[in-house]
Amino acid sequence: MFEFDQYLGFLAFLTIVTIGFWLMIFLISFVVPYWIGGAIVERLKEKKAAKKAQS
Repeated sequence: MFEFDQYLGFLAFLTIVTIGFWLMIFLISFVVPYWIGGAIVERLKEKKAAKKAQS
């Protein structure tokens, strides 16, 4: 069915796809919400500082 080099290529392909899948899951579930949450906190701090400086 497969020769040895085709088998290694198939394993390399599966490894790359699996790593990409888990990387996307990690980014979507942890990194992006952390990034968005930090941006919101920074925006609120800037608004608070601007309001404090104005008054």
